[in-house]
Amino acid sequence: MDPAEVESRIEAAIDDAEATVTHPRPNDTEHLAATVVSPAFDGKSLVEQHELVYDALEDAMTTEIHALKVTTRTPEDVGVGNDDRG
Repeated sequence: MDPAEVESRIEAAIDDAEATVTHPRPNDTEHLAATVVSPAFDGKSLVEQHELVYDALEDAMTTEIHALKVTTRTPEDVGVGNDDRG
């Protein structure tokens, strides 16, 4: 599955999600890495966060995607909207 399609599916299924999906290894199109930032992850365990991502991809996880590394963050985790410059 194309990384852009994976991004689209995740962003459509998870509220206010921003997904970045890449092929983390050179010359390897079977492995994907997704970083997903969404306020929907707030208060959820890491397992629950990853389940939201896997649920967004539905059957593609067993048919079209060979391997997916998932990193999840809330906007607060990455400092979105926080201005620490004083």
